[in-house]
Amino acid sequence: MEELRWHLVRSAFAIIALAVVGFIYTKEILDYVVFGPTRPNFPSYRWLCSLGNALGMGDKLCMEPVKFKFLNTQMAGMVMLQFKVAIIVGVVGALPYVFWEFWQFVKPALKERELKGSRGIILWVSMQFFIGVLFSYFLVAPFTVNFPASYNVSDQIDNQFLFDDYFGLMSQIVFGMGVLFELPILVYFLAKVGILGPTFLRTYRRHAIVVLLVLAAVITPPDVLDQLLVFIPLYMLYEISILISARVYRKRQAEEKEEEWS
Repeated sequence: MEELRWHLVRSAFAIIALAVVGFIYTKEILDYVVFGPTRPNFPSYRWLCSLGNALGMGDKLCMEPVKFKFLNTQMAGMVMLQFKVAIIVGVVGALPYVFWEFWQFVKPALKERELKGSRGIILWVSMQFFIGVLFSYFLVAPFTVNFPASYNVSDQIDNQFLFDDYFGLMSQIVFGMGVLFELPILVYFLAKVGILGPTFLRTYRRHAIVVLLVLAAVITPPDVLDQLLVFIPLYMLYEISILISARVYRKRQAEEKEEEWS
C-alpha cells in the first residue's frame, strides 16, 4: 500500500504540473485548440476541400464553419472554465507518465512470459490514446460543431450557445474517443491472461455492434453522420481486436503444448 501511494502521489504531481501549464496558457489553448473547429482556417476544412477538388467534385466537400460567439451567463464562469482547461490538459498530457507509474506497480507481479509479451506497452497505450484524440479532434469535431450550430427550425430563432456547453461537448468527444481507442490493448491483455478469446468476441459480435452504436450516440450529437464517423472506426477496432485475440490464443495454446511435452 505504501508503494501504491507513492505511485499515486507522483502521478498526481505530474498531472498538477501540466495543469499549471494549462492554467497559464488557457487563452492560447482555447483560441487555437479548443475553438479551432470554429475557425475557417481549421486544417480539416482545407483538407476536405482539397480532397473534393482532387476527386473532381468541385467545392462539394468544402465546408465553411458557422459563425457564432459563445455566451457566459455565470459570474464565475470564466474562472471555472480556466480550471476545467487546466485539469484536462493535466490529465491528457500526463497520461503516458501516469500509465508508466501504474505499470511499475503492476510489473513485479507479472510472470516472465507475461512481461515478454508486454514489451512496449506504454508506447502502444499512449499512441492508441492520442490517435483517438487526434481522430476525433480533426475529423469528428468539425462535423459535431457545425451540425448543432447550423440546425434551425425557424428563421425567427437565433442560435446562441454557452461556451460551457461547447467545451463540455468537445471534451466528451475527444477524451471519450481517446479512451475507446484503447480497446485493442485491453483485448490483448484479457486474451493474454485467458479471460477473453476470439470465440467469445465472434459470438457476441452483434451485441458489440449495438453497444458501439450506443456509445457513438452518447459521445456525439443526434446526427447520423457524426455517429457513423465514430461507429465505423470503433467497429474496425473491434474486428482488429478479434484478430489480436486469435493470435494471442494460438500462441498461448502452442506454449501450453510445449510445456506439456517438456
